[in-house]
Amino acid sequence: MTMQDASGPRLAEIAVTLDARFGTLDLPGRLALSSELGRAVFTTSLGIEDQVVAAAIGMERLDIKVTTLETGRLFPETLALIDETEDRFGLSIRRCHPDQADIDAYVARYGLNGFYESVEARHACCHVRKLKPLARALEGATVWVTGLRRSQSGTRASTPFVEYDAERGLLKVNPLADWSLDEINAYVDEHAVPINPLHKRGYPSIGCEPCTRAIKPGESERAGRWWWENDEKRECGLHVPEAAASLPNSSSL
Repeated sequence: MTMQDASGPRLAEIAVTLDARFGTLDLPGRLALSSELGRAVFTTSLGIEDQVVAAAIGMERLDIKVTTLETGRLFPETLALIDETEDRFGLSIRRCHPDQADIDAYVARYGLNGFYESVEARHACCHVRKLKPLARALEGATVWVTGLRRSQSGTRASTPFVEYDAERGLLKVNPLADWSLDEINAYVDEHAVPINPLHKRGYPSIGCEPCTRAIKPGESERAGRWWWENDEKRECGLHVPEAAASLPNSSSL
């Protein structure tokens, strides 16, 4: 079955049915089913979870397009891992860059690192460097595959396997939703999956270099992201409606 002509309400119904079905499948099965639903796009940040998904896509030779948001502010280690992952699993990873005109306009208004000064400026930066490129990455897609896990943070604890993304009008598939970090590490070891060396230096969640720090003992996996903001539910808007992500007390996935 494909989702190309399904309406929003119909996609929401399908998501509920698929969510239950995904719970009975292993990772290759979840990804294979995702590829059968229509044009599927996996967006990777090259973090350890996303490396597991990329490995499974490559090893199973699945028809899922792999894309990364090359924001212009990524760690050198992350950039190097893109090429290594392509070579290791026979993938072609599409790089989606921000528009230079958007970057120039942002810098003119806020300064290059203005995101440290206010939540508004930080969300404006994420909008330019991540959300607009994501929209291009998902053009024509009916299925969006992610590496979200419930145990990454309290705000992601209710992440389903499949959900209807009303903002983008597609099915969002989270095949690792029920995986623990121990299971992720075991998969990496078993299949010799290349991972970002920053993980071993205290960075369980890795985004743009200026916006990511190593976590401290006892902190959640995502505590190092936008650490200077007080709100514990901070997100960039990729996995929540952008307006909701901008609100200090908004709920997020």
